[in-house]
Amino acid sequence: MEHLPDSTNLLYSELLQQALHCLPVDKGISYISKRIGGKRYWYMELVAGSVKRQASLGPDSPELRRLIEQQKALAREAVPELDSRRRLVAMLAKGGAATPSLQEARVLEVLERAGIFQAGATLIGSHAFVVCGNMLGVRWASSAVRTQDMDLASPGHLPLALPADTRPLREILEASNLGFFEVPALDRKSPSTQFKIRGREFHVDILTPLTGPPRKTPVYLPNLRTHAYPMRYLEYLLEDTQPAAVVALHGILVNVPAPARLALHKLVVAQRRTPAEHIKQRKDRQQAGELLSALLEGRPGDLILAIEAAGRMPPRFQLQLRQGIRHLPGEQQGALQEYGLRP
Repeated sequence: MEHLPDSTNLLYSELLQQALHCLPVDKGISYISKRIGGKRYWYMELVAGSVKRQASLGPDSPELRRLIEQQKALAREAVPELDSRRRLVAMLAKGGAATPSLQEARVLEVLERAGIFQAGATLIGSHAFVVCGNMLGVRWASSAVRTQDMDLASPGHLPLALPADTRPLREILEASNLGFFEVPALDRKSPSTQFKIRGREFHVDILTPLTGPPRKTPVYLPNLRTHAYPMRYLEYLLEDTQPAAVVALHGILVNVPAPARLALHKLVVAQRRTPAEHIKQRKDRQQAGELLSALLEGRPGDLILAIEAAGRMPPRFQLQLRQGIRHLPGEQQGALQEYGLRP
């Protein structure tokens, strides 16, 4: 782990602030009119990869034409700010900030544009770990961030009012022109919770907290219009999430767990790994250790809050967390004990 320059940290803060300001983007969007039954109607056409979708805007009227021109003008006015964000991304990359591969960036852009993160999805796993590094002003060891999977998680129920034409996640990914297909579940009677890019190892997994008795059957997520695989203790991550900017393209706005919770959760996940998953187990512990190093040095208060939240989790979670701490370096164990977390 190495610290990023102060100038890079300031650039990241600026990119995040700009990304939080949702801009009208006209990429792939056009407005067309049709004559039906002697009357003129307007449609908004969106081209996403190889798929075209049209949404009716209603019958022609001076007011509707004014609104269409207003949207076009707003998109034109947003071009300079988008260019500014692209320059910030380039400066951040030059300043040492971590950046995803082009393939990963395009997947995240597709998800952001489709409103998946606005609908409650959170980026977890190694991709969240990379994003948290930029948030904390550090760059991780390269061996700790290599991964071929992208994990998205969401609670089963969210109090969100979604547009009636929100598309299922499967349609969004398949229409992205990135080569996604739905991976069949082992039990062919169960819906899939994984999407893979044809010809590559990269895949996207959809997860949701497992509550109550153990189960392996997928859970339907109304907010994402897809099924998710239930996983124990994910609620600990999803109770405290925050917006973050991915340093790619024009800056991609995502949700990630609070870094302190991500660190402690990784210690628990490592304990729950099977012997066959020893490589992933080692990576979990390495990532937890790096997160804790950055947090103990710069944001110990975040750890105190995460430890307090862990104390409200089920006894089994707390036991596995204490077991996980024993694999940390002695100085980290000692620091966590000072905050009330004993192995």
